[in-house]
Amino acid sequence: MRFAGGLLVALTLLAGAGPVVAGPWTQARGHGQVIVKYEDMRAERGFDPDGSLADLPGERRDTVAGVFAEYGVTDRLTVQFKGDWQSGEDAFVDYDGRGPLEIGVTWQVWRDERAAASLYAGYADGGEGRNAGYAAPGVGDSDWEVRASVGRSFGGSSSGGLGRWGPSGSFIDLQAARRMRQGLPDETRIDATAGVHLTDDWMVLAQAFGGQADDGGPRWLSVEASVVRDFGDWSLQAGWRQAVAGRETPESGGPVIALWRRF
Repeated sequence: MRFAGGLLVALTLLAGAGPVVAGPWTQARGHGQVIVKYEDMRAERGFDPDGSLADLPGERRDTVAGVFAEYGVTDRLTVQFKGDWQSGEDAFVDYDGRGPLEIGVTWQVWRDERAAASLYAGYADGGEGRNAGYAAPGVGDSDWEVRASVGRSFGGSSSGGLGRWGPSGSFIDLQAARRMRQGLPDETRIDATAGVHLTDDWMVLAQAFGGQADDGGPRWLSVEASVVRDFGDWSLQAGWRQAVAGRETPESGGPVIALWRRF
């Protein structure tokens, strides 16, 4: 799968689940990609402190237009950048402004013909938007994150299972992260992604993004299903993300659309 290096963009940024990071498969030296993404999340209910659903005082809307870029400095070291512009409203606030800006580095610690393991470290500067899905706009300053990821591909090319952009076949990826925050509680996050090829140009993704703030704070779990169509150096992704469990977080759901360009 030529484009999986950025696949794990987990799209994590999403759903308040955290920053965008590459997975265990880093970009090749001198190569990279840019991903532009749009998401429109809405909620009429939220998870209360006991985890039960309750009606919100008014509909909540969070719209994000973001960009993610990464570049291979070496075959095992990838530099990444992410930023977004946000707008939204709920019963108490109407906001519009820059979201967090993040820069980080992924180091591929180990790999073989089918599997890889990497470590990520990044720094984020908070913006006027929601710096956490459970927080009010503008709350939260700077963050540091460390993340470990491991992945394995299945099937794919006979050349060993790792293509120029990552796994060349279907794959699974697991990630665990610790985010140290200023102005918000520290967080622990666990994300998972599975990708299955239907043909050489079509892939289905299933993802889950979960986490919890320290000291019994907010908790979230969102799932996402999407389809990716490859057009040479371009790829188009369309899917739906939905919060399925949590505590002190909205039951947000909505479409996610992304356009990838590799170079």
